Amino acid sequence: MVSGVRFATGSAPRQGGASVTAQRFHLSILDGFELRAGGWTLLAGRGEAQRLITLLALRDRPVSRGVVATMLRPDAPEAQGLASLRSALSRLDPDVRHAIVTAGADLALTPDVSVDLRDARAFAQRLLDTERPLPWTDLQQEASQSLQALTLDLLPGWQEDWAIMEAEAWRQLRLHALDALSVHLTRAGRFASAVGAAAAVLQSEPLRESACAALIRVHLAAGNRSEAIRVFTEFRARLTRELGLAPSPVLCALLAPALP
Repeated sequence: MVSGVRFATGSAPRQGGASVTAQRFHLSILDGFELRAGGWTLLAGRGEAQRLITLLALRDRPVSRGVVATMLRPDAPEAQGLASLRSALSRLDPDVRHAIVTAGADLALTPDVSVDLRDARAFAQRLLDTERPLPWTDLQQEASQSLQALTLDLLPGWQEDWAIMEAEAWRQLRLHALDALSVHLTRAGRFASAVGAAAAVLQSEPLRESACAALIRVHLAAGNRSEAIRVFTEFRARLTRELGLAPSPVLCALLAPALP
């Protein structure tokens, strides 16, 4: 079986009639939708099946058919929505259908499905846990793997109300987590990665003062005073131009040691 061949919809080819779902599933919903198993892409893009699987992936527990039907067809009567859901389930490719488990009136993803959002969200929450903070040595290895995930948007381009709400909730969580990650990386002396984390926040939200502060701290810790001043000057000009505001005294005081 050749790994990495993409199939947008339908079945992935099998060797000797063997199902690819003997392998674990991996579902990506950050930066777009893709369901993979055994090295094959079973489902990608946007469509009815993708919306159904994504709804289940966004929940950490089984979801009633009625709730799923309402979210998939919000303008349809309940009976029509349930009928549409039954039809959608019956049309799923057999390999894709193995990713969903039915428990009475509830639906859920099988435990064999790993979801990139769940992993990234768990890492973000560990970074932000002030009651039980993890030592940086415990976070270090995971940070190198999760930094990119924290820079990715959830389901970009999806227009459903529930997708937009979930995408905004993830955006806020990942931005706070990137702020925290930049602090951890700076303390560990990993300045290049710390700059990447803080810059990713500013790219997503250019007027976010906490991200500007994090980036200034990185440059000061690395001994790059000119870069710290440049970041502050550009941020101050942008803030004044777009909002008519000045940087806070806290941000100005942060830069004071770098000034003559």
